[in-house]
Amino acid sequence: MQVNALNAAYGSSQASSGNSAISSDFTTFLKMLTVQMQNQDPMNPMESTDFAVQLATFSGVEQQVQTNQLLSAMAGEFSLMGMAQLAGWVGQEARAAADVVWFGGSPVTLSPNPASTADQVVLVVNDERGNLVSREELPVSAEPYQWLGADAAGNRLPDGRYILTLESWREGEMLGEDSVEYYGRVVEARGGTTGTMLVFEGGIEVPSSSVTALRLAQN
Repeated sequence: MQVNALNAAYGSSQASSGNSAISSDFTTFLKMLTVQMQNQDPMNPMESTDFAVQLATFSGVEQQVQTNQLLSAMAGEFSLMGMAQLAGWVGQEARAAADVVWFGGSPVTLSPNPASTADQVVLVVNDERGNLVSREELPVSAEPYQWLGADAAGNRLPDGRYILTLESWREGEMLGEDSVEYYGRVVEARGGTTGTMLVFEGGIEVPSSSVTALRLAQN
């Protein structure tokens, strides 16, 4: 009868939801210990040493739950501290590699990083639907480059998101294609399960860990 009661208590606990794994184990232990005491054989009661061991286990589980709660609270505080430090970034321009670039009429500062052996560098511009807009030859250099946001005919592009990639060529053979770092104005710093995200103009999100430079916003 004691074993069946223990199994019933354990099954009931397993069916419950909404708690963390440690908290669930803690509740399970309490139910099992209570049922065990209620259903012990009067002719063969639990040994005092066994009871002491179970109480010690109970104490350990309780401390584990409290420790996890404390660590969760500390993690939340550290996240807020990080957000407070990043608050000063809002309104500044951060440099990072993103899948898309926002163009709003003003030149966008790019930081190309072509292959070291390249003799030709081409900036490929696609709209956010993936349609080719232009192919623009850049100097073979890692120096900042002002992208004016123009199509193949030199006409100004509409405001919106664009996909920029950099092709490195040597003697007519493409060496590789990479994303391009650029400076975007930070409008928001947002916390999440994957870490702190910076939101650039146009709603473009980049991880704060991917930022490689920061500068005052250019007028």
